[in-house]
Amino acid sequence: MLLAPCGIDCETCDYFKDCSGCHAIEGKPFYLQDFEVEVCPLYDCPVNQKGLKTCGECAELPCKIFFDWRDPSMSDEDHLKSIDDRVKVLKESQGAE
Repeated sequence: MLLAPCGIDCETCDYFKDCSGCHAIEGKPFYLQDFEVEVCPLYDCPVNQKGLKTCGECAELPCKIFFDWRDPSMSDEDHLKSIDDRVKVLKESQGAE
């Protein structure tokens, strides 16, 4: 599994064939142009600001960024489920190290 800082398995992303994972592209996926930011906040905060590998290393997981930063095509229910799923993966990945 190639884990993004936010808990998404990069290899399951629809864009992985054209990307190389969030760490390889330093949190700058192509779709950020639609959001007027240079670096994904879910990459920038743990990696650039806190020096962590993933949000799973942060005591604030899940933080406000998780709830605010979302795929606009997701329903509220799907967004909350996505957060729950990613938090679970991140916590499990911390136990595996």
